[in-house]
Amino acid sequence: MTPPLLVVKDLVKHYRAGGFLSAAAPPVRAVDGVSFEIARGETLGLVGESGCGKSSVGRTILRLQEPTSGSAALDGTEIFALQSEGLRTMRRHMQMIFQDPYGSLNPRMTVGDAIAEGIRIHRLARGAAVGERVAALLAEVGLDAGYATRYPHEFSGGQRQRIGIARALAVEPALIICDEPVSALDVSVQAQVLNLLADLQRQRGFAYLFIAHDLAVVRQIAQRIAVMYLGRIVETGPVDAVLADPRHPYTMALRSAVPEADPARHGGRIVLAGDPPSPAAPPPGCPFHPRCFHPSRNERCRTERPELRPVGMQMAACHYAELTPLAVEGASSRVAGIA
Repeated sequence: MTPPLLVVKDLVKHYRAGGFLSAAAPPVRAVDGVSFEIARGETLGLVGESGCGKSSVGRTILRLQEPTSGSAALDGTEIFALQSEGLRTMRRHMQMIFQDPYGSLNPRMTVGDAIAEGIRIHRLARGAAVGERVAALLAEVGLDAGYATRYPHEFSGGQRQRIGIARALAVEPALIICDEPVSALDVSVQAQVLNLLADLQRQRGFAYLFIAHDLAVVRQIAQRIAVMYLGRIVETGPVDAVLADPRHPYTMALRSAVPEADPARHGGRIVLAGDPPSPAAPPPGCPFHPRCFHPSRNERCRTERPELRPVGMQMAACHYAELTPLAVEGASSRVAGIA
């Protein structure tokens, strides 16, 4: 079998608060032991609600911030062990498309200069060949080559995101991390950008780590999915299997929020009680137990943290993942939780 392109093992990223009393404050456990693999040409969707740590995973893999512990290897090379020139060389092979198409482009640089920057740094072309390559990249993402002399403020949000995609493609990466690339766009534009990302992947063969909070978006582009909650992956597997038969209660709640022509098909909406616990003070046992609605929840959930284990076609971190998913009968919503 072909070895995976990206292997992440036990990734941990904790943040320390600043200020005079920061040494006494507990760390914020943004990422608390995450492991996954991505094959060449594959898309893994990393989903979860805001604050679960999914963006921290992507930024840490790219070394935009330093990890607390763990490992990440791209094509067999340990990313976290690289320094200066080695890291610069590695960054040609992994790029990022940012969430904010307005803030991710330098307003003082023309579109052409923004796209050409990586080409020049990595010496992929020189002289007139740089401009030719920029024009080809703009055309590839559906923009006119003449836009190269214009500035970011002259474009709409969807056009700016296409420019960001062209910038990521410029250095011919093997892995692109997409950090909620369509969440800031109008719904009508989201489908266009998703179709563009899928087409580019088919043509070029690179892999995506696609970070999102919307399962409906992930369903359109990913082959596998990993669901995060409070810094940990609680369920992972093929997209169709996870969405058709979720085994973790949190995934069930996320799945119930996906719009359906027939809402009764999936038992109605599950509304979780309360707010997610603070990542600076996670609860003991299962991190989801304060909001869990599973009928089998008990003292074990409060004291023993479940690990990911095979359940059907996927893996789930729930002590009772083998039990039939809870149906929400005769109601459009369910509010549940335990102390």
